Amino acid sequence: MTSQPPALPSHDDRALIDHLYREHQGWLRKRLGCPQHAADVTHDTFLRILSAPERLELQQPRSFLGTVARRLLVDRARREVLERTYLEELQRQVDAGHSMPSAEAVASALQLLEQLAAALQGLAPRVRAAFLLRQLEGLAQEEIAARLGVSTRMVRKYLVQALLHCHQQLGEAP
Repeated sequence: MTSQPPALPSHDDRALIDHLYREHQGWLRKRLGCPQHAADVTHDTFLRILSAPERLELQQPRSFLGTVARRLLVDRARREVLERTYLEELQRQVDAGHSMPSAEAVASALQLLEQLAAALQGLAPRVRAAFLLRQLEGLAQEEIAARLGVSTRMVRKYLVQALLHCHQQLGEAP
């Protein structure tokens, strides 16, 4: 089945979209305190909505726009934390005498970290915790089991779930 491109909005729809866009940007400007940041989030919000494969019939468009914008803000905040953490670690590596990677390598690593963080958000809390304890802290399955208060067998199950989920989210074959 081939997906259809989104239908172009009618004249009345365009007027409504224009009105909602201006209103939404004003709401975000007040909320964020930065006109440029508000313009970026407004643009991203409407881009996401207008590029949806199906036409959305919204009963309460303002509420829906607020929900989409809040999700985008959470995504942006998560991305900023990842970027800041990664750049701090790079600085520690440089301070320790290691060479600084190229700008392309930094951008590629940040993109991969962002994709991985998004993939991890879709995991159940215990599955995510087991995965992070294993990957970031290098704990053995027995140690993870003790921390989470579950069996080692359950930890193995969590780790397999996490790996399969991440492979699916990142578009890789397991």
